[in-house]
Formats: sequence, structure tokens, C-alpha cells
Amino acid sequence: MKASIARLAAMCLFVSGVACAHGAAHADTVEREIRRLDQMEADAVLHGDFATLDQLWAKDFTVNTPNNDVSDGTRGRVRTGQISYTSFVRVAEAVLVRGDVVIVMGRETVVPKAPTPNAGKTIQRRYTNIWMKRDGEWHLSARHANVIAPS
Repeated sequence: MKASIARLAAMCLFVSGVACAHGAAHADTVEREIRRLDQMEADAVLHGDFATLDQLWAKDFTVNTPNNDVSDGTRGRVRTGQISYTSFVRVAEAVLVRGDVVIVMGRETVVPKAPTPNAGKTIQRRYTNIWMKRDGEWHLSARHANVIAPS
């Protein structure tokens, strides 16, 4: 009886260890994919590549902007050309995988170009992007960006 219980306990530990390892490997794969998509989105914004943005942005993509408003990202200032950049560098510092939701936090350095306010100036920002898996595909669903105040 003791031997059976010991075998059962060992099997449970083995199975849970395999499941944990599989879960960690899956999270690593998702993190790599989201990091790639997050960078792809920044590059598409920089180059005005709306075909790529239309694939990456959720239909209800919402942005809490550095201009102190909340807007429909799919029809916002990037889409209308009111915001464009000569440089856009994004560094993801944390990627939190939570099932079909992934939260990316980091920093961005942008240099706006006319007619964007602060054209030619280097702007440092903090950002949070929220990616959601819908119908088997990852989409950027929500974003918050704020300018870091000068010291």
C-alpha cells in the first residue's frame, strides 16, 4: 500500500513538473512572438505602414495618449498623419504573459516630424501595450504612453 502511494505521489510530481515545463516553454514562445509583434508595430508607425497596422491593431484598439486623451487608435492622430516620426525606438522591458492577454511595458524614444508638435525634438516616453489573442491571432488592443517629464 505504501509503495502504491509512493508511486502515485512520484507520478503526480513528474506530471506536474512536465506540465510546468510545458507552460514555461509556451510562455517563452508567446513572449518572443509578442516582442516581435510589438517591434513590428513600432516600425509600422514609424514608416506609416497602415497595411501592417491594420493587421496588428484590434478593431477596437484604444489609446490613452501622451496628449491627455483617450481615443480610437484605428482612427487617431497616427492614421490622419497628425503624428509622424523621423525616429522611433522602442525597448520592451517587461512582458507579462497571462493566457490570451500579454502586457508589454517599456520605454520609447521618438523624434516627431512636422506637423507633429515638438518636431525635431527627442521625446522620452514610458509605454504599456496590451495584446490580446482573438480568433487565434494576436492584436494590439490597448495602449498607454506618457512623456517622461524632464528632470
